[in-house]
Amino acid sequence: MKALVLAGGSGTRLRPITHTSSKQLVPVANKPILFYALEAIAAAGITDVGVIVGSTAEEIKAAVGDGSAFGLDVTYIPQSEPLGLAHAVLIARSFLGQDDFVMYLGDNFVLEGITDVVDEFRKDPCDAQILLTRVSDPTAFGVAVIDHQGRVTDLEEKPRNPRSDLAVAGVYLFTPRVHEAVRAIDVSARGELEITDALQWMIDERLAVRSTVITGYWKDTGNVNDMLEVNRTLLERLETRIEGYVDEASEIIGRVRVEAGAEVRGSRIVGPAIVGAGSVVIDSYIGPSTSVAENCRITGSEIEYSIMLRDSCFEGIRRVEASLVGRNVQVTLAPRLPATHRLVIGDHGRVQIPS
Repeated sequence: MKALVLAGGSGTRLRPITHTSSKQLVPVANKPILFYALEAIAAAGITDVGVIVGSTAEEIKAAVGDGSAFGLDVTYIPQSEPLGLAHAVLIARSFLGQDDFVMYLGDNFVLEGITDVVDEFRKDPCDAQILLTRVSDPTAFGVAVIDHQGRVTDLEEKPRNPRSDLAVAGVYLFTPRVHEAVRAIDVSARGELEITDALQWMIDERLAVRSTVITGYWKDTGNVNDMLEVNRTLLERLETRIEGYVDEASEIIGRVRVEAGAEVRGSRIVGPAIVGAGSVVIDSYIGPSTSVAENCRITGSEIEYSIMLRDSCFEGIRRVEASLVGRNVQVTLAPRLPATHRLVIGDHGRVQIPS
């Protein structure tokens, strides 16, 4: 069995972060979201992995390499532009051959992994098996209708009037029968080859399409709120580990990880939280559900329920919450007079300034 991981796409909902970085490499709990997918695939006993890459191909390749760090053998498959999930299957045909495979969206997160569903598929194969999860707003997802035996009877992509609350999660399992399906469908109104259309074609052809409803935690990390929520969830599983330096004037409360080479001086950290290697925290407060990446500097500041990417700096800032701070960002206090704001903001940036 092989795996196909989708790591292309432009990540428009995470701009401006994704103007300069792949959305799959934005870290949660100080690890790129893509790495969790690769680790889940390796844990399921799959080693041969094709990674679909687009405009951020070089960044993905630099991060993942040949896959050996994950116990995988990775092949990169270029996609000129994001033309849909079924298009990804289409262009991966030579890599996939006649093997069964799992397709995993690289910006999706399944907390409990995929080992159980992969084992089920191996023991009791069908033409396709999809993971479903109940959501409050099905209009934002592919939506499935299933019968009492869990067989999928109908699928629709982002319906205006959904007939169920079962969203298609970002993990699919296929036999080679899917290759006929992706060749048979037409481009959708969105200009893409939709995997939901391919699955619907299989259903209409009376092929067996089975579902598994996820009872654990799943997220599509397509926007900042979802990234923060996944970060919070992962940090709640964190084990305390103090490998860096924490002075006697500092207070560490709850599950906190201070990585090797990090320094905490005169500060209060309330977990779950993580301070990355090489980062320095001085006279500051770091609150729950916060990830500070490598080589950051936080001085006289307060930050909570946030993700701070590497090489960034806060000086005298009170108080930051529910924020995603990019790489190599500097946030400092402006002079009290004149009472103006000086901003350098990229495309699609969002800034909130108190009146």
